[in-house]
Parts: sequence; C-alpha cells; structure tokens
Amino acid sequence: MPEHSMDDNIIFFDGLCVLCNRSVNFLLKYDKRKRLKFASLQSEFARIFFESKKFDLKAKDSIVFYTGGRTYIKSTAVIRISCCLGLPWSTAGLLWIIPRPFMDLVYDYISKNRYKWFGKRDTCRLPDESDKSRFIE
Repeated sequence: MPEHSMDDNIIFFDGLCVLCNRSVNFLLKYDKRKRLKFASLQSEFARIFFESKKFDLKAKDSIVFYTGGRTYIKSTAVIRISCCLGLPWSTAGLLWIIPRPFMDLVYDYISKNRYKWFGKRDTCRLPDESDKSRFIE
C-alpha cells in the first residue's frame, strides 16, 4: 500500500453507485487546487487502509473522508469535502448549524435509495487519463 501523509485528503466512495460517481465528477471539476484524491470503497487499497487505521467499515453505504489524520463519514464527510472546494461550495459549512443526527438521517435516506433512484454500475469506475493521478487503486 502506498504511504499517505496526514495532509492527504482521500475520498472513499462507492465505485458502483451512479450518484457517487457523478459526485466524484463534480469534485474533479470544482477542486481547482487538486487537493482531493479518490479511492473506491471496493478497492484493495480501501480494505488495507481501513484495516491499518483500525476503522471498522461495516457498510459501504457511506462516503468516507480521510483528512488531517481523521476519518469522517456521512453528512460530516460531505460538509468537510465541500469546505475543501473554496467558494461558493465552502458555504456548505453553514450546515453545521443543523444537528448532525438530522443531517445523517437525510443522508441515510438518500444512501439507502441511491441505486433505485440513480442506478448501479456493473464495475467500478476507471479514471480518465487526465484524472488518473488523483485516484488511488
């Protein structure tokens, strides 16, 4: 497994989920400083990474954001990722005023229905040549 520093900003996403892949496309487009890296939750890298961090990822129905040596999931991960993008996307940080249990409830509802609403791919995403350096396999 390649070494990663505490400064890495790694987004672990469901590589089969169409909504998740569209979100990755959005992040690739608006992460102008190229601060974010991506890894599929189904990847061997993810399995080894989470084992090494002793982070128990039982369900693959959550986005996971690793930054600054800490791991965030669900709505907290989404808000923290948005804050990495700069304006206007970083204004999502204002959502901190909404109680996290409520935001996670909304997140869970979308997550549980994402395949039905948006579809599911047969295989994990392969990055374009121009974005390949931002994906960890």
